Amino acid sequence: MISAFFYGTLMHPEILKRVIGNDGSHLQMCPALLLDYTRHQVKNEDYPGILPYSQSRAMFDHDLNSEEKTVRGSLVTGLSDEDVRLLDVFEGDQYTRESVSVYPLGPLANIRDIPPIEVKSLVPTTPPPIPTLSELANPVDAATYVWCLGSSELRAQLWTFEEFVKLNAWKWIGSGSTDNKDYDEVDRRRAMEGIIEARS
Repeated sequence: MISAFFYGTLMHPEILKRVIGNDGSHLQMCPALLLDYTRHQVKNEDYPGILPYSQSRAMFDHDLNSEEKTVRGSLVTGLSDEDVRLLDVFEGDQYTRESVSVYPLGPLANIRDIPPIEVKSLVPTTPPPIPTLSELANPVDAATYVWCLGSSELRAQLWTFEEFVKLNAWKWIGSGSTDNKDYDEVDRRRAMEGIIEARS
């Protein structure tokens, strides 16, 4: 089983379940932190990309504080190889899957036990201050998807999950997701049961 750190659209359990094509009952989730990375808006898209702060520093005209160069996201455990294969397809060639160390902020909970009303609180609207390094739980290894197309496709503006939930999540869940092109390829691969064919 594989653990992953999600920091964008996949923080929403319904979107994660939509991508992997199952109810996620084998998965557990908790809030977590990724230090020394920045999360940016991808130009003309709803979703973000992350870069190590060592790479994104040049995008800013000032040094960022600890909050700004820390990515709040979700640690998800129990992913199967098939789940990860579909996640790789969903993320496409804009990202590379890399191993990082993340810091859990609470106990893991089964995704099926997270009521829809609590989805917005995965990242609180007014999150508590980031604990000092000595106050954090021990880090755990997890896979995450790091932006690989260069900073020119990213805005310096930092992306927030609460803004996504408020303004854009409707395009990704329920009836609003029917025409969402971002699901097309992962749906095609799942329908083919892993058999890869060239597009006509």
